[in-house]
Formats: sequence, C-alpha cells, structure tokens
Amino acid sequence: MVTEVIDKEAFVLEVHHRLSDVYGTQIKYFHDLDPMSELISALLSHRTKNHDSGKAFQQLIGQFGSWDAVRDAPVGEVEAAITPCTWPEQKAPRIQQVLRLVTEQRGELSLNFLADMDVLSARQWLENLPGVGPKTSAAVLSFSTLRGKALPVDSHHFRVAARLGIINEKIGEAKAHKVLEDLLPPDFTAQDVYDNHQVMMRHGQKVCFHYKPACQQCVLLDLCPTGQKLMLKQAVLTDK
Repeated sequence: MVTEVIDKEAFVLEVHHRLSDVYGTQIKYFHDLDPMSELISALLSHRTKNHDSGKAFQQLIGQFGSWDAVRDAPVGEVEAAITPCTWPEQKAPRIQQVLRLVTEQRGELSLNFLADMDVLSARQWLENLPGVGPKTSAAVLSFSTLRGKALPVDSHHFRVAARLGIINEKIGEAKAHKVLEDLLPPDFTAQDVYDNHQVMMRHGQKVCFHYKPACQQCVLLDLCPTGQKLMLKQAVLTDK
C-alpha cells in the first residue's frame, strides 16, 4: 500500500514536470485582489465564463464603490449590476448574505486576518460561509494577495487528473481538492502549487478537451490509460 502511494506521488510529480516544460513555471498570478474581493469574484464565477464574471465584478465595484455599499444596497440593484454572470437572481442575495456574515463575525469587511491562520483553518473558516466550497476557499487563499498554499481544482484540472487515473472521476470535484493537494510534494511552495493548478488547467483547455481530446499531441500520452484507449480505438476505426 505504501509503495502504491509513493508511486502515485512520483507519477503526479512526473506529470507536473512534463506539463511545466510545456506551459512554464513561476507562472504570473492573474489577480492582485485582496481576499474579500477575491471571494466576491469567485462567487460570481460559479458556472460562468471568466469574461462574463469579470465584467460582472467590474460593474459591481464600479457602481457601488465598496463592499459595504454592496452589502447595504437594495438586492435588485445588486442583481442588475451582475447580470453578465449566470443566475444573478441567486448570486445577488448570496453575496449580500456573505458580506453581512463577515461583518457580523469580524466587525469589518476584510478577510486579511486569514493571513494569520494556517491554510487548513483559513479554508475551514471560509467554507462555513454560504456558497463557499473547497474550490472557492482554495481560490481565495491562492489567487488573492494572501498567496496561500492551496490548490484550486477546476473542471479542466479534474478531467485531466481523472483521465490519467490519478483520481476516480466518481469522487467529484469537491473531494478531489484534498486528494490532489495531498499528492503534491510537501516541499512545494505556494507558487509551485499555483503552477500545478495552472498547468493542469491549461492542458485541459488546450489539449485534453472534454470532447475529442487531442491525444496525438499530448506529452502525457505514454502515461495516460484513457488516451491510449482512445488512440487504439481510433486506429481500429481507421483500419476498417
């Protein structure tokens, strides 16, 4: 059993190195938002394209100017400001609920205090808020100015890991966060963990598509049981 764990950790590291050779290392963080703003951004992004959630975020902060103003505004005005994202009628009251809870618990609309907590405790605190799961808590800690050591797992990342056999796809994205994070080397820095998220995500976007993955272009093909089966199936169909 121990050997299997070590082998899987070595496998994950090999995947990381190969993808890093393709997509790079020390990848620049795409956000410099404070953690409170990153949380709102993440809540808006649920089941929404980045372009649309980004537009909704800019409209929200542009119209109200502060999270205090968003919290205290009529919910209809908040909903109107975030119409570019999916389900604004659900996200507007949820965002205001979160802002009120943070105010009640902390006395101010700031999550900077999370910097003084260990990653596990910070994630647990965030996940006690409504609508915040493992992906969102990891995103807040990793993507914000906190630059924490937490691994977000989006649908692309999850798909690549499942096809490689690193995880069973039946586990679901929520549970996959801890499994995939625990397989990374313990000496990985926060930047290394962020790089892992980025290279796995980019590979899913550029090669390991949901439909018709470009297996023939994949640097992981010799490691990927799914890709090898698809290539074999394609070869058989071609022979016919």
